[in-house]
Amino acid sequence: MSVKKRLQRLTGETRPDDARQTRKKQMEELRQRIDLIMSRRSSQVASPSMELRGNAVNLPEVVSGEEIENEYGTFYLVQRKSYPSTSHGNRCIHELSSIDMEAAALLANEPDLAGCSCTDGLYLDTETTGLAGGTGTFAFLIGIGWFKGTSFITQQIFARDFSEERAGLSFLQDAVRGKQFLVTFNGKAFDVGLLSARFIMNRLSDPLVGLSHLDLLHPSRRLVGHRLENSRLGTIERTVLGLQRYGDVPGSEIPQRYFDWLRRRDGRLMEDVFEHNRLDVISMATLTLHLTELLGKHPDHDCLHHGDLLAAARLFHDRGDGERACRFLEPLLSSNNRVIADEARKYLSLIYKRAGRWHDAIALWEMMIAGDHGNVFAAVELAKWYEHRENDYTRALSLINQILPEACHLSQSDRDGLMYRLNRLKRRLTGESS
Repeated sequence: MSVKKRLQRLTGETRPDDARQTRKKQMEELRQRIDLIMSRRSSQVASPSMELRGNAVNLPEVVSGEEIENEYGTFYLVQRKSYPSTSHGNRCIHELSSIDMEAAALLANEPDLAGCSCTDGLYLDTETTGLAGGTGTFAFLIGIGWFKGTSFITQQIFARDFSEERAGLSFLQDAVRGKQFLVTFNGKAFDVGLLSARFIMNRLSDPLVGLSHLDLLHPSRRLVGHRLENSRLGTIERTVLGLQRYGDVPGSEIPQRYFDWLRRRDGRLMEDVFEHNRLDVISMATLTLHLTELLGKHPDHDCLHHGDLLAAARLFHDRGDGERACRFLEPLLSSNNRVIADEARKYLSLIYKRAGRWHDAIALWEMMIAGDHGNVFAAVELAKWYEHRENDYTRALSLINQILPEACHLSQSDRDGLMYRLNRLKRRLTGESS
């Protein structure tokens, strides 16, 4: 607002009603300009099928689909059906529809998901012209998937040119209608925000607003991240889902593939991009099943990775659900992985301690010390018991002296705490003697 207009408002020369009318007029002019720009884009760009260059191959020859037309124009749609017996990594498609929605609600931290069916969900992944986000980033390929019975349907909305964006987004609106929740991988940070911006720019209502959202990235890091070199979906596929892609196009190359497509209209440039996107969508459904199995009521300790189950127990413990954490931890006490067994004893003993089950907690601490005399955690917890509950300062001091050689491996704050406890026990013993 100019200085002149501000002074007019302060002096009363411009009434609030006049300001509102001016604002309304400005918005109408802006909308007219946007409509004019969009109409120019639509009229200036020729049909992609007429734009083949040199020895380029037409897109339908390598990616089977169809041109869809609606009130906003045309775009290219590819639909595939994965049948129940189809394998994806170490799973079959028919298994994926048995998702425990209560566990999904826990993963998403959205209780409303517990009342949904897996068929109420929409899996979404985008391929874009860049990873920076913002209004300059364009989602040229939108992959969506959903369950239909025990089959899994995927649709891919492809804007063959920038002018086809509005028609594609309108189709996505219809696809989202009737769905109750959304599943993405890093979608909260990228895909959903990007699409919301594109809906606004195209003057379309955003159908993703208000949907419950399960973003698989953070639950994956928490539950299976302990055995991953990074948190990329491709890494999770290889390490957790048993899927190995051959000839897959790297995600970093996809934006350039689209720019090359715009110049050459060669369908072979996009063939691998479509397959990459389709596999991403199916992998999200497979990953959802794996993560919900970890948090299910009856996890299979013989088939599931014990480290994953330990991570699930930690999640329950951190959220204050000690009862479910115990059900996960108790079978892990006999794990053949010593590190996992020790961690299970540690978390289980804290749950017993909090519940006042001192006999059970002491048994675990003594078991941990028997296996490792330098176990700092178990020795300190037992020392606390003997000092504050039994008033046996001699036994408590003996336990602290036992782990002093391990103090060099502790953090400075832990060393300070250990020495403070040691000196206090010495003073108490001296006081008793005197």
